[in-house]
Amino acid sequence: MKVAVVWNSAMSQVLNRFGQVCPEKYGRAAVERVVEGLREGGHEVALLEGDIRLLDQLRCLFPPGIDGTAPAGMVFNLAYGIQGACRYTHIPSILEMAGIPYTGSSPMGHTLALDKVVTKSLIREAGVPTPQWIVSDRPDSPPRGLRFPLVVKPRHESTSFGLRIVHDQKQLEEAVLAVLTKYDQKALVEEFIEGREVCIGLLGNEPITCLPIVELDFGQRELMAFTWEDKMHQRPDEPQKHCPADLPEHRVAELNDIARATFQACHCQDYARVDIRIDHSGNPQVLEINSMASLGATASYVLAATRYGYSFSQLVCRILDVAHQRYFGVPAPREMSPRPQSPEPVLFAISSHSPAPQQLHEESITMKPL
Repeated sequence: MKVAVVWNSAMSQVLNRFGQVCPEKYGRAAVERVVEGLREGGHEVALLEGDIRLLDQLRCLFPPGIDGTAPAGMVFNLAYGIQGACRYTHIPSILEMAGIPYTGSSPMGHTLALDKVVTKSLIREAGVPTPQWIVSDRPDSPPRGLRFPLVVKPRHESTSFGLRIVHDQKQLEEAVLAVLTKYDQKALVEEFIEGREVCIGLLGNEPITCLPIVELDFGQRELMAFTWEDKMHQRPDEPQKHCPADLPEHRVAELNDIARATFQACHCQDYARVDIRIDHSGNPQVLEINSMASLGATASYVLAATRYGYSFSQLVCRILDVAHQRYFGVPAPREMSPRPQSPEPVLFAISSHSPAPQQLHEESITMKPL
């Protein structure tokens, strides 16, 4: 079928610069790999920017259905957003309004998962264990009822932006102040769980498949937490990833049940990743859920899917299939027979020289090699 992979790259096509700029985006190599993986699976793929031109471009690629029939294609959503609050929700909200099906969580699911405080409240209500926490909007606020060491991080960010582990009141005040000033939002302060850290990838809706568990091995380093620098490969002592994690079967079953409950409590769809700490007594505690788990080459989610038996092409096509099944009850149709990987893959994108939205018409969309 026709698939538009939507991401954010240049981030320049907006009406105004307003609100906090999104600090994260997919690398081009990772996005091109998704495009090629979908093409290998038999789909016709275009690569689009998730900006103010998007609906006009999608109107040309996916002509409206006749007499209420299904649209002529789907969006594979990799857009983290450009600016403002709840940025993961922007493209899904536009697509909901326009009536275009897409992969991944709905605006509600992304909103709940992006707000760490709401996530923790929802999963605790569902019986899922999570570390004790408070929300701080003042650097000098005492950590009421919490025991050091503590983890401090922005309430609404992902990718471990702004994460710090603090061991006393002075460090706590510095960390909270950094969140308030740099990220312009309140800080989540929670107890740090000494022990093991694992993550669980989830794929599907009914049923929800749990991929093999990935464990982060921090070795002997002092900082026993997965930081932004680790995720960007900027530390020489980056933790090793072991998959499947060395855990007994009953513990794997317990963790998988917790991950599914977290996924459902936060109203996520299609795929996600749940991060969990296991204390020295073996008690699991959910840290958060990532409603748009990274599909980068070194990502934990991709490693887990590989151990499960998926090639990368099979993984992204499976994500498309579960989303299409959620909308229409069947997997996504193939335009072409699946093919082996081309030694020189040819990817396509909407021309970056497309005219302004009000001038765009079908003839102005050109497909060009990346």
